[in-house]
Amino acid sequence: MKNNKLLESETKFFQRRHDENSESLRYASYIQQAIFPSNTLINRLLPDSFVFYQPREVVSGDFYYISRKNDLLIVGVGDCTGHGVPGALMSILGITFLNEIIVHGSFSSAGSILNQMREHVMEALRQTGGDFEQKEGIDLALCIIDPKSNMLSFAGAFNPVYIIRDGQLIEIAGDMMPVGVGAEEELCFTTHLHELSNNDVIYLFTDGFADQFGGSYNRKFKYKPFREMLSGISTMPMPEQKSNIEKTFNDWKGNLQQLDDVLVFGFRYRTSD
Repeated sequence: MKNNKLLESETKFFQRRHDENSESLRYASYIQQAIFPSNTLINRLLPDSFVFYQPREVVSGDFYYISRKNDLLIVGVGDCTGHGVPGALMSILGITFLNEIIVHGSFSSAGSILNQMREHVMEALRQTGGDFEQKEGIDLALCIIDPKSNMLSFAGAFNPVYIIRDGQLIEIAGDMMPVGVGAEEELCFTTHLHELSNNDVIYLFTDGFADQFGGSYNRKFKYKPFREMLSGISTMPMPEQKSNIEKTFNDWKGNLQQLDDVLVFGFRYRTSD
């Protein structure tokens, strides 16, 4: 009888701790979502767009960003080291630094924003580049769009951008280094310029979709099928694209565990002419 009471007491204790932790994570998710761009802002700045966002846990290391500075539109998607709570804390840092640079600072190109972000991340995490130092950082794809000239300025930390025009996919690769201390010497991020046309569809994303295991042979989805999927749905209305991406991912994953946070941000560009 005594052992049964002890077991019951321990069970109630661990259940209470589990409930408290779950509630804390839910509250952390509310805070993270409050920092993300609101649907109202996204619909105002990019009315023909979608965000497919599926964290592995309650909170996520993936984040998306959108703002306007003067006449320029800035759109970004980031993937922070880790997932869950550590990744979520990094994502909050990433959004905070982007806001500080774009809203309150100055920049000349997409690459200059990533260079400044790297300095902020290194300072905040006290990174010096030591051999035994943790290499926390952010993989990031960042676009600056000038509607007057229809020019896209892009810089990437590992992550690329896909532009689909008339069924043809154009990939602009990012630099092979993170926003933060990497394994090699830090160089300036490259800025790529690309002229946009009316009805171009632009996709920013993290690696969670392509790296998910699933299918009949329990293998990664990979990037070639990912690009083929996007090319195949690019003419659809944005809500249908999101539904198609979500179904494809969940069907591929099946009953397997989701391995990473998943984020795909797509929008159709409209010229002002």
